[in-house]
Amino acid sequence: MTAIFESRERADFATEKLKVYAQPQRLMILSYLLQGRSTVSEIDEATNIGQPALSQQLAALRRAEVVKTQREGKQIWYDLSDDTARLCVRTMEALLVDNPDPQKVRDATKSQPASSENQPTGIGVAGFARVL
Repeated sequence: MTAIFESRERADFATEKLKVYAQPQRLMILSYLLQGRSTVSEIDEATNIGQPALSQQLAALRRAEVVKTQREGKQIWYDLSDDTARLCVRTMEALLVDNPDPQKVRDATKSQPASSENQPTGIGVAGFARVL
């Protein structure tokens, strides 16, 4: 793997990927989805974003492949797309508090839910910045 500092293309790609997370409503949605899959109504109730804005942000997150959907009848469920997305959000939550606790940051990056899909290979404080 090429380190970000070794490749302008990798740095540009990482920057574009991070822009997806750098929007307050999207980050609220992603943080809520750490709890598991939810409907639009549940996300709206928890975040108070409002239906029109919420739909826009969910669409952007789908396009960026950070969330996935599952249709069951008329209901659409949203969830984080993979463990890499979970790692990114969990690490940001651990880091971006008033007084980050280094141990909590390490714990956040190590507590991976059991999943067979897309296990991230970069674990560590900067793991959220790793773009696969």
